[in-house]
Amino acid sequence: MIKISRLHCAAVRAATVLLMAVTLYGCDSAGAGSSAPAGNVADLDLFRDALKQVEKSYVEPVTSDELVKDALKGMLTRLDPHSDYMDQEQYQQMTAVTRGQFGGIGVELTLESRVPEVIAPIDGTPAAEAGVEPGDRITKIDAQSTTGMDVEEIVKRLRGAPGTKVNLTISRNDKAPFDLTLVRTIIHVVSVKSDLKGDDIGYLRIAAFTESTPAELANAISRLKDRAHGRLNGLILDLRNDPGGLLDAAVEVSGDFIDGGVVVSTRGRTGQDDHVYRAPATGDLLRGTPVVVLINSATASAAEIVAGALQDHHRATVMGTRSFGKGSVQTIIPLEGQGALRLTTALYFTPSGRSIQGQGIAPDIIVSLPKSQQVANALVTYESDLYRALKNTGSLAPGSTKTPSASLQGGTAEAAEHPIKPLIIGTSGDAQFAAALDYLQRAVRREGGVHHG
Repeated sequence: MIKISRLHCAAVRAATVLLMAVTLYGCDSAGAGSSAPAGNVADLDLFRDALKQVEKSYVEPVTSDELVKDALKGMLTRLDPHSDYMDQEQYQQMTAVTRGQFGGIGVELTLESRVPEVIAPIDGTPAAEAGVEPGDRITKIDAQSTTGMDVEEIVKRLRGAPGTKVNLTISRNDKAPFDLTLVRTIIHVVSVKSDLKGDDIGYLRIAAFTESTPAELANAISRLKDRAHGRLNGLILDLRNDPGGLLDAAVEVSGDFIDGGVVVSTRGRTGQDDHVYRAPATGDLLRGTPVVVLINSATASAAEIVAGALQDHHRATVMGTRSFGKGSVQTIIPLEGQGALRLTTALYFTPSGRSIQGQGIAPDIIVSLPKSQQVANALVTYESDLYRALKNTGSLAPGSTKTPSASLQGGTAEAAEHPIKPLIIGTSGDAQFAAALDYLQRAVRREGGVHHG
């Protein structure tokens, strides 16, 4: 089984990176050799009767295979926003996404009012190069209306063989809808980007947590050290707009900044999903170097684990705005060649015992986004806003709730937030990045550019 945290193909508001058979006998045979409880038998009889009536009387022919798959999806998706059933094709697509390579146009979507809405295009992909923007609504794919389509159907229509074309109809703000033709390609996701800024301050941006992220991060830190002649005076770890990904990757990344201790713990219903994940005793690759972590409302799950761990260990100053609050663990349970279940099995807790679910990570210093850098008409959504979102069950330790300590705008109250324009992230026009850089540069000047580990 695979532990994931807010994978690209998750449900509403989860970053769906586009481009991304169970039988009645199988259900019936659970616990073969022993009699099923009377209630279970009655439930299965009800399901069989409904299935037969649909097969017999529905206006168009429909197979039992289709009905069973849809029934499984209905059962799982009614539990919470992140549980789901994937058929074999969807399961293989998800696996490709977590490995950082898949085919398509390269865009992250959410479903708003039953229409796919762009969260952000992936850097360097056809969608980004064609000028697709956050907040764009894809109303048609190849002339087929997307209203009411589920995420998997949208994925299926947007992906395809490299070199083939897909035509999108885009609705943007108050402008008239327009068509956009994109040529599909193989999407190679580079999850870590780096640069060296003024005063030998490193900048690392993690776009998503994939299998390759820990290795990419270690290599990026090594390159930054070389450029800074062996020592960085500070580091900005940018987790804004990072939808999460693999739990193991988040734990490894956290371990690159702290020496030992708890990174994250999980608590489930039965105890078998209770785990404590720890960092190696001497894992910090930047010992003594001050770190700022940037977060916003689109920082979710695996990214929230990293931010929470570095914050609780006092290894970094967290700046920006409150994170998304997706603090649940999804376990991928394969079904012997017939797809897999993505089932919510536990909740995440930071090292101090804070629950991430529905609350997110509060920054140490709030840095709001100027209106000129916001995507207009695209208010953010938090985990707690989602239909059937799990409730926060409280922290493991009393008094472990974290609240922002200061604001660079002179207050601590959160205003309605709009997404940041993705093309300005990490540039000189990025106010949150500039605030983090100034914070570290002032620290360098105070300490004369020398840090002791």
